[in-house]
Amino acid sequence: MDISYRELREGEIDRELFRHFKRYQKVDICLRRDGDRWVEKPDPFIDDWGEKEYEILVRCLRHTASTGGLVYGAFDQGCLKGFVSVEPEIYGGDNRYMDLSSIHVSEDMRRSGIGRRLFAEAADWARKQGAVKLYISAHSAIESQRFYESLGCVDAVWYDRRHVEAEPYDRQLEYVL
Repeated sequence: MDISYRELREGEIDRELFRHFKRYQKVDICLRRDGDRWVEKPDPFIDDWGEKEYEILVRCLRHTASTGGLVYGAFDQGCLKGFVSVEPEIYGGDNRYMDLSSIHVSEDMRRSGIGRRLFAEAADWARKQGAVKLYISAHSAIESQRFYESLGCVDAVWYDRRHVEAEPYDRQLEYVL
């Protein structure tokens, strides 16, 4: 496996870029809020993207790249196998967050270290932009939660209402840069 990494520009972000990307995730256990704590609960479902989701993703990533944010990819033999994006604005008052708006690794490449490398690149970029923390609205699947915990992410001290309203089951996390 010879993975290469690089920043993606607006003009190269299109549906074809994702031709070999497999979003598929079988979820059995999720973290759910129970009062003041998070508990593991069975909630089986399949998370996958169809053409509509890819259309939205391409539009969002293009916007991020065109407005000065970061879109960074991992490639195996020229095929996109992972990506991360960070929005360019610093927000959240004294928390000085930058929004880690997406991080995904293709199903066939998970547990290979790609996610860790992408996260590290995003954190380094945000730090250089003057952020103090990354804000993460994290998928509730237990595997996703364990990934973020292993990186040192913790519950956010401030919640971004936009994320909470858009994804009420997500866990709002932060990562100190």
